[in-house]
Amino acid sequence: MKGIFFTTLLALTFFGCKEKTKEIEEKLTTPVEMEVPKNEWTVLFDGSSFDGWHEYGKEGVSEHWKIEDGAMVFYPPKERNGESYNIVSNEEYTDFVLSLEWKISEAGNSGIFWAVKELDNLGQPYETGPEIQVLDNDKHPDGKNGTSHQAGALYDMVSPSEDVTKPVGEWNLCEITINHKTNMGVIVLNDTEIVNFPVNDPEWSNMVSKSKFADWEHFAKYTTGKIGVQDHGDGVSFRNIKIKEL
Repeated sequence: MKGIFFTTLLALTFFGCKEKTKEIEEKLTTPVEMEVPKNEWTVLFDGSSFDGWHEYGKEGVSEHWKIEDGAMVFYPPKERNGESYNIVSNEEYTDFVLSLEWKISEAGNSGIFWAVKELDNLGQPYETGPEIQVLDNDKHPDGKNGTSHQAGALYDMVSPSEDVTKPVGEWNLCEITINHKTNMGVIVLNDTEIVNFPVNDPEWSNMVSKSKFADWEHFAKYTTGKIGVQDHGDGVSFRNIKIKEL
């Protein structure tokens, strides 16, 4: 009787260990989906490729954008034939902090967009996405066309509190926060907060109604969309682009 009991105990122990081993092996061999936790930075441009980006309404990125010294650099074409070469992220974002550096050419103009939608009947990211201005304040005409058109402004809506731009040819560090949970947009340029604004209605729509975009059907109507950088016909560079979802 004792022998039967002992043999049964050994068998149970053996099969129990075998099942446990099988369970461990399955855990080790099962792929684990890694999600990027919120409040951690995701690199959007690592300085080596345009992976994660494409030209607005197109596939891929044309030869007018080049990668030089870890930056994406735009060389405006001499002949356009009606073409634009704005580039946008593949992914869409809602609440985030976007950090990047920009460098504008002499007398140059460009911009940074968010909440961009690629709609079949539209040809430009600025038809949907609000813009943070990138500009040579001293030599581009927009620098004299009201402070809401100067570098760092929420274009044509909110002026920067001061001009903290670096001289042309130097890098400017820009941080854009869009948070619908707290109803707050903040622009920090070269470590100085220069712009803040509400991002929810009715305040947001009220700001738009007082701008040049008041009658634009699709402008600033979306809370979720793509990040974009602008071809405004001038040379411009961007680097160290990263985003933190909130």
